[in-house]
Amino acid sequence: MDGGVTMAVSRSEIMSRIRGRDTEPELALRKALRAAGLRGYRTNWGRPSIDVAFTRRRLAVFVDGCFWHGCPEHCKTPKTNRAYWVPKIARNAARDRESAAAWESRGWVVLRLWEHVPTDEMAEMVINALETRGYNSKVTKPERKER
Repeated sequence: MDGGVTMAVSRSEIMSRIRGRDTEPELALRKALRAAGLRGYRTNWGRPSIDVAFTRRRLAVFVDGCFWHGCPEHCKTPKTNRAYWVPKIARNAARDRESAAAWESRGWVVLRLWEHVPTDEMAEMVINALETRGYNSKVTKPERKER
């Protein structure tokens, strides 16, 4: 095999391992929510799929990866194959807007969180959003770690 074919196979293997659900930031957020005493949410629920859905309070939480969703602070466009990556990231961002609009049109509140936000801050944002939706429980807000 020449280098191009081997490179394509390796790239394909690498891309196939990228998770679309249950990513590290999502798992960390769910762990923090459980630690705070929150229960009763659904994961990867509905169409378009919500990362963490609080169905009774109609709160949709999406945890977006900085690279894949075009974070304005951290997304760095790859130097190679820009003709592919620039439209790809733009399509992902457009799909994010469309899915948010779809849920909002059904009466849901959409909370989009970037993966770079510390987990305790993400959990606090979710709890605050739930409280504005009438959620009242003995939830303990996570303590923020000193940076």
